[in-house]
Amino acid sequence: MTKILGLLLMLSAAIVPDAYGASSQRQITELKITTLSTMLASRGIGEWGYAALIEVDGKKILFDSGYRPQTVLQNAQELGIDLSDVEDVILSHNHGDHTGGLLSIAQAIRAKNPHAIKRVHVGKGIFAERANSRNGIWKMRDELLKMGVEFIEYDKPTEIFSGVWVTGNVPRVHDEKNWNQKAKLVTQSGLVSDIVAEDLSLVLDTPKGFVLVSGCGHAGIINTMEHIQTSIGQGNITAAIGGFHLVFASDEHLAWTAKKLQGFGLKQMIGSHCTGVDALYTLRRLLKSDRQHMVVGAIGDEFSLKEGVKAGFIAH
Repeated sequence: MTKILGLLLMLSAAIVPDAYGASSQRQITELKITTLSTMLASRGIGEWGYAALIEVDGKKILFDSGYRPQTVLQNAQELGIDLSDVEDVILSHNHGDHTGGLLSIAQAIRAKNPHAIKRVHVGKGIFAERANSRNGIWKMRDELLKMGVEFIEYDKPTEIFSGVWVTGNVPRVHDEKNWNQKAKLVTQSGLVSDIVAEDLSLVLDTPKGFVLVSGCGHAGIINTMEHIQTSIGQGNITAAIGGFHLVFASDEHLAWTAKKLQGFGLKQMIGSHCTGVDALYTLRRLLKSDRQHMVVGAIGDEFSLKEGVKAGFIAH
């Protein structure tokens, strides 16, 4: 009886949430994020798009796929990165500057490894019909389905691997409006505003806090972070990587955003794609940060648990 009680105590201690709000059993220990598609490039090719390779505890995940068919493939080759063992892809939303390269990537790396690109993780609503859109994502989806690729849709926060979460659909609590106000969805009752409801982000649970990876942040960076703390864990969100669609934000909105980010404990940021150069610099000033911790994203920039933000000279 004593031995059984002792074992139960050991097991319960192993799953007690730590200071960051999530079980230490589920936290990741190794992480590196490398930018493969964005506008600035001191190496490789820049474009209006986003993609990043997430290397987490021995697994590779491709987050978004850039815009042009060859950008991610060429930049990976330039950086000496092997994509042939990527089995999982996360698409943040339906726009072509995040999905345009996926079919070419899958065809190229499956020629080397037939088992690559098994699953594509997406938010619920990504395949909704859009007005005035060629819906290229449908053609891409159909071609990938023919190749045996599985599409998995999420509307709620889900842990897809140990310590690796997708947010699912993010509630729009704050009026951040980080989308094209003219875009429309086709519904049975007529055209309605397309708020990019499927927009999802990646959340990595680490001993140093949560790391957020975003494609465009159409749901809003603050809405997304609040959703993380409400639905995934109460820990600090110490790093934000990717696009956050603040390029058109007013000074007032950036000031509000910075104040909110302080409350989440944000310490490091790589603002790529649609974040906006001036917006990143404004946030850096308001958060009293520096060029070692908050940078404009460029091809080849990295973030890791060991070194934090590691940017090329052009990103500073």
